[in-house]
Amino acid sequence: MTDSHHNRIDLIRPDAPVLAARGPHAVGVRTLDLVNPGQPDVLAGGGLVDRHLVVELWYPAVAGMGARVPYRTLLRDGRTEVALHGQAARAAEAVTGDFPLVILSHGFPGNRMLMSHLGENLASKGYQVASIDHPESTYGDPVYQGGAAFGSTLVNRPLDTSFVIGALGAARAAIVGYSMGGYGALISGGASVARDVLGMEQVAAVAPWLERHCKAVADPRLAAIVPIGAWGRQHGTWDAVGMAGLSVPMLVIAGDADEVSGYDTGMRLIFEQAVGVRRHLLTFQAAAHNAGAPVPAPVEAWTPSPHLDFPPFDHYGDAVWDNVRMNNITQHYVTAFLDQHLKGLDRGEYLAPGFAGFAPGRARGLRWETLAP
Repeated sequence: MTDSHHNRIDLIRPDAPVLAARGPHAVGVRTLDLVNPGQPDVLAGGGLVDRHLVVELWYPAVAGMGARVPYRTLLRDGRTEVALHGQAARAAEAVTGDFPLVILSHGFPGNRMLMSHLGENLASKGYQVASIDHPESTYGDPVYQGGAAFGSTLVNRPLDTSFVIGALGAARAAIVGYSMGGYGALISGGASVARDVLGMEQVAAVAPWLERHCKAVADPRLAAIVPIGAWGRQHGTWDAVGMAGLSVPMLVIAGDADEVSGYDTGMRLIFEQAVGVRRHLLTFQAAAHNAGAPVPAPVEAWTPSPHLDFPPFDHYGDAVWDNVRMNNITQHYVTAFLDQHLKGLDRGEYLAPGFAGFAPGRARGLRWETLAP
């Protein structure tokens, strides 16, 4: 078996729901180096620094242009190099058109390739998709490796996504955020951080900068957010009043056995307490924190790493669910939700009870719920 058969991010199972299928567009990809100047250096106690953001941008492209080359990235251990394979053509000419922007924001730690399956998939359906490497919280970042990065994540996630939306000139956008990316998406959508959090010992060093998120105002360019396994509510990062400030439509994706972000005390409360918006909750029953977001575990992740005290596979896989299956379900529902709110298409049948788009018996293990404002 050749290398190109391993580590594929573009697999669609025969039993995938209908909207998981790739769309009509060829997909191009570019890597952007963006600089957000004069940002507070929260880990050094103040001062201003330029914040460098590496962004993978997928977009509808002219067919037959560019070259398919592997995505070179790092495994969860921050050392092992891996190659992921998809269908996007590097530097292919973009198709002219009005394609809404979707931001992908990874977990802590993570990197811009962690949800690359969704980047290619959405671009084929007429979206620009920008996936950010958030400094201080990527696998190989020396600050993350040193263990002092969490405060930066708390402060910078919504600032990074806001900057990239502006840098790409988008008037209408959505954020799909996994774990800490979901935390940032909620703040960007108007959910204010509880002031009690500022007194917690573990955030004291960044409290002066984190306080700005206690008065969150929704980014006016945001049309929708998709928090997946969003971190924070289980620790009181938001209370009911803060969650009530959310003002953009939301699709929450969760595993009800999530050991990191919590379900009943975490994602379920986010869903229930965002009373100002129409929102949906897709639950993978018996799935843990990796429900729906990460690419399938690279083959290199099946081997223990001397740099981790757990198998790298655990960062990607689930004990019950197949990753490709979860990815396809996520692609289906995220497509329906974003088509509805960014493109104005009627996808109501897919966002209602009954699991439209699934073959009979193929929605087992899923629960779908909707609450009105």
